[in-house]
Amino acid sequence: MQQGGWSLQIPEPQSYYKVLRKHHVKIHPRRGVQILGLYYRSEVLDDPRYLLPSERGGKHAGKWVVHSDRRDRRQVFFQDPVDHDTWHTLRWTGLPPEGEVPAFSDKSAEALLAEVRARKLAPRSDEELLPVLVELLGAATPVDQWPTQQAKRERKRDRAARSRESDRAGQAATDRARAAEPSPPPDGPDAEATRTVDISRRRRREAAANREPVAPLLLHESLRRGGLFLLPPVTDLPEEHPSKESM
Repeated sequence: MQQGGWSLQIPEPQSYYKVLRKHHVKIHPRRGVQILGLYYRSEVLDDPRYLLPSERGGKHAGKWVVHSDRRDRRQVFFQDPVDHDTWHTLRWTGLPPEGEVPAFSDKSAEALLAEVRARKLAPRSDEELLPVLVELLGAATPVDQWPTQQAKRERKRDRAARSRESDRAGQAATDRARAAEPSPPPDGPDAEATRTVDISRRRRREAAANREPVAPLLLHESLRRGGLFLLPPVTDLPEEHPSKESM
């Protein structure tokens, strides 16, 4: 920290998508991608490059990565393999082209698939699952089929659970909106301190780049140069002239 300073990093807008859970799947030419029993699709998947296996290797070789939000299963997200800052939204194929469908989470999706298996239905597409989902969500209940008081208490719990799912879906939508917004430029005293640190670090990097690198000394050279108990070499001793007495 003394050499490089403190680097303040602001999270990228795309961090919302990156923290979502991953699914390694193959892309069906007509139905799209299957995520936990439901199919999702968008016009972007009509690109010929998505009809081929991906260039991924290893354990998930040839598969594409799709991200999903547990709080809202109405759509999933697909990162563009060329432009990593672009994320495509794949809608559930069971959604109608117009109008809104109440948000449903993983729990409702599992209940939907369990109900379909219990009724022994064989839907040809996810569009046939929408009436079952609406029935489970309690969005359409005739007045003459209102339950008894005991069932009303159960409906109250269902409404509370539905309200929680709606709140979670709203929070997910808020996170997506924040991810779509560009990061504002920093401002204020903290921003000024950050700019000062960046300028100082840049100057140190430029000074280090312009300085010619010097090779370190070898071990024996460093010992000879800094040793306190080494005798000077013979060539450095003063010459002794013979005196008359010695002659």
